[in-house]
Amino acid sequence: MNAAGVTCAAAPYEHNERMNKIRLSISAALLGLLAACSTPRHFAPVSDRAQGTGTTESARSQTPAGPGYYNVKKGDTLYRIALDQGQAYRDIVVWNNLANPNDIKVDQVLRVRPPDAEAGGAQTGSIASAGVEVRALSAPAAASSGSAGNKTAPRGDKRPYSERALTELQKPEAATATAKAPATATAAAVPAKAEPAKTVDADDDGIGWIWPAEGKVIAVFEDGKSKGIDISGKLGQQVIAAGSGKVMYAGSGIRGYGNLVIVKHTSNLLSAYAHNKTITVKEGQSVNKGQVIAEMGNTDADAVKLHFEIRQQGKPVDPSKFLPSR
Repeated sequence: MNAAGVTCAAAPYEHNERMNKIRLSISAALLGLLAACSTPRHFAPVSDRAQGTGTTESARSQTPAGPGYYNVKKGDTLYRIALDQGQAYRDIVVWNNLANPNDIKVDQVLRVRPPDAEAGGAQTGSIASAGVEVRALSAPAAASSGSAGNKTAPRGDKRPYSERALTELQKPEAATATAKAPATATAAAVPAKAEPAKTVDADDDGIGWIWPAEGKVIAVFEDGKSKGIDISGKLGQQVIAAGSGKVMYAGSGIRGYGNLVIVKHTSNLLSAYAHNKTITVKEGQSVNKGQVIAEMGNTDADAVKLHFEIRQQGKPVDPSKFLPSR
């Protein structure tokens, strides 16, 4: 065979090779395109985002109670909390914007002190902790005159450097002022001690307590066990206010007390009258010492009696230390 015949025979073979390569290239491109279209996109899981939000809310709900606040415990009622804190339960409702006084939850944080009282205390504490020096009104004038006498030339007066300026800086009065400066700074660094607020009411001693009922004392105050005294009597016997004041509670919402009347006498002292048959006063009513406020009974009790308590800043105290001897 001649050379021309070999060339003609090889032409179809080369053509087929080129076509095969083209087909392979097209197939590879199609496969790549399909693979790209089928690759899933990566988004943050919904559960991850929700989990972050839940953690923040959980942290907020577990905020510990501080001064003026109370963490609700199992078995608490708003009425019981108010009695233990020496506050009117209606005030606690207002301070906490509660829609339903009976709807409080375990670990809920309640404000149990007036907002204005807490604000004053917080301001005093922050000033003391910041180390701010408290001075009398006449003190700044002396301090100002002392600081005006300090010579800080040449830099302070922005004068050009000279031997005269250096001499003035080295005068004894400048040295004395410089020596006094660290002492003032040290004194200012010492935190000022805030005096504790006086909690004794001037009217506490002027109540002039009287006995709330006639009868024999059948149970005495015992710290940690009995929060007051029990006075025996007859069903329907008169119960009178042991001191003048304002009725801050009249009802049966506190377990173990039955029909209960609470009278607030001062910002520190209140008295409680429990197990009554009937109550003859209303919440918010002002009562005078010796005024009939209830009739003795046995509600939530095993016998007819009056359970009488005196509480100082919400804490039960021995009534025998306040009542006259008889």
